[in-house]
Amino acid sequence: MRSGASKKEGHGLRALLLAGMIAAALGPAPAQAQVPKAQDRPYPGVMQVRVDATDLDHRVFQVRQRLPVQPGRLALLHPRYLPGAHGPYGEVDRIAGLQIQAEGQVLPWTRDTVDPSAFHVEIPKGVRQVEIRHQFLSALNRESGRVVMTREMLNLQWISMVLYPAGHRVDRIQVQPELRLPTGWQQASALRVQEGGSGDPEVLRFAPVSLETLMDSPIFAGRHLRRIELDPPGQPRPVVLNIMADSPEELQASEAQVEAHRRLVQQADRLFASRHFEHYDFLLAISERMGGIGLEHHQSSENGVRPGYFKDWAHRPGARSLLPHEYAHSWNGKFRRPADLLTPDYNVPMQDSLLWLYEGQTDYWGRVLAVRAGLVSPEQMRDTLAQTVAMLSHRAGRVWRNLQDTTNEGAMARSRSEPDWSNWQRGADYYPESTLIWLDADTLIREKSGGQRSLDDFARRFFGIQDGRQQPLSYRFEDIVAALGEVQAHDWARFLRERLDSHGPGAPLDGLARAGWRLDWAEQPSEFQRHQAEDGEWRNDDFSYSLGLVLKRDGKVERVLWDSPAFRAGMSRALTVVAVNGTAYKGERLSAAITANKTGQAPLELLVREGEQYRPVRIDYREGLRYPRLVRSAGGTERLDAAILQPR
Repeated sequence: MRSGASKKEGHGLRALLLAGMIAAALGPAPAQAQVPKAQDRPYPGVMQVRVDATDLDHRVFQVRQRLPVQPGRLALLHPRYLPGAHGPYGEVDRIAGLQIQAEGQVLPWTRDTVDPSAFHVEIPKGVRQVEIRHQFLSALNRESGRVVMTREMLNLQWISMVLYPAGHRVDRIQVQPELRLPTGWQQASALRVQEGGSGDPEVLRFAPVSLETLMDSPIFAGRHLRRIELDPPGQPRPVVLNIMADSPEELQASEAQVEAHRRLVQQADRLFASRHFEHYDFLLAISERMGGIGLEHHQSSENGVRPGYFKDWAHRPGARSLLPHEYAHSWNGKFRRPADLLTPDYNVPMQDSLLWLYEGQTDYWGRVLAVRAGLVSPEQMRDTLAQTVAMLSHRAGRVWRNLQDTTNEGAMARSRSEPDWSNWQRGADYYPESTLIWLDADTLIREKSGGQRSLDDFARRFFGIQDGRQQPLSYRFEDIVAALGEVQAHDWARFLRERLDSHGPGAPLDGLARAGWRLDWAEQPSEFQRHQAEDGEWRNDDFSYSLGLVLKRDGKVERVLWDSPAFRAGMSRALTVVAVNGTAYKGERLSAAITANKTGQAPLELLVREGEQYRPVRIDYREGLRYPRLVRSAGGTERLDAAILQPR
């Protein structure tokens, strides 16, 4: 092993001397550094954070922080585990140009070799404050990530940009935030501008808050912004809808449309019988250039939809369930929070075992509140529910992976792009499948109580307690079971565990049946499904429940269902369909060919391309086109339209 060492001895000695000089300059070896655990103690002093968001050319946010410190080793953390994302989705890779200074002297830093979101720096004796400067390099296009800054608007997420000192709970660190926006822009957030300002008329200074509150209070800002009060004057804990858009025309809403959003607030009040915030700000961006989003916060929510939210109201109801969902999260997820998600800082791993309540029941209430408010019609809600039921009824992966295991999706930190075999792998099914479980629970309570009680009673009992309290209140599985039992006597532990832990084909449909409905099939998509397929960048030709195939309009295969006719014919997302029965691909031609083979006389002949290779694919499918519908069951009590979806 030492052969040839004598020839390199001189070079090795010089290398060792150089390494020693570098080590002396940097201080103790970073491998020996430890990231201190968060302690329940106040951080001495107030951290100052100023973000300059005026570089619209490069979409770069300039960040400057001033941090009170003590001599010795300091660990700075960039948030790694993000609330709402439920996993390690922090973007420390977008932090650049990091420089730490004290009294004009640059302090060397080293990145932690185990946790790349941690930075170590040695604070010299006598130093009581450091200045941190860096940039957050936001995505320039969709290929490189979610776009958060355009020429017309921006979405500032403090949690993506701010470094914070390790060793303290984030609710014990006080922060003074400031923001510089492009000239003429307006902003909206749950933060409140401080009277007296920053001394610089172009810089907004917000009232001091805890780091936890700052990270939970993103900002929407832009050239075109409209503010709509959703509460009557004098409400002590008001709710406001803040809308920004690519153009002023997208801000125009009719009084009926505004009134539907006001009814959303009213219906949530009647459901939860409480408000756990000082004020609440819906942040709604209507844009085709900034990335879409739906993310909950305690006193606000980030909502991004494509153009037409108000202008194309009749044809785009799907986007209108977003605000009810995120608003319900103020109670379910932010106020009442699973104990294993209530971490002391953003670098302690999150555990997602109870997301079937956190996200699953929120998904249920989001759908229900949208109808009760008049944002969505009962028919439109049933169409979306039909799609959910059909999708889960064909979820091949249910035979090997139970619903409880899907709550680990966030911790697995998968790419946000769809897996190649999502129907077999499963994904965040704790959203839609839990909706069916909570429909099951709701209808069971109604049936057993003779219509006297419902899941609404659970919502008030579980989420509506301690009206006005903002500090999160944690819960565990046993608390959920106990609250359900107080509403209606039943073996709720067994009810939940059977549905969370079971394997097998088919969706859990007992609740749908008890509501008086069942899944059926039609040869034509509903109006809602048709408009959804036509919507912007998501336009596709959907043959999920016939061939097991979804294609983009150019024939590129978007999805193949596991063990479907297309799967058994050898198709995958690697292919593009070039022709149908010898004629260039069009969705309507494939539809006609599927219908033509119902008698088995005209099997499909597809020409597909994979890279530079072409090959024929033959599919002898005979059941015709199939699009999901909900239809009334014969007999039984109808509980969906007549009870669950009725406004309170």
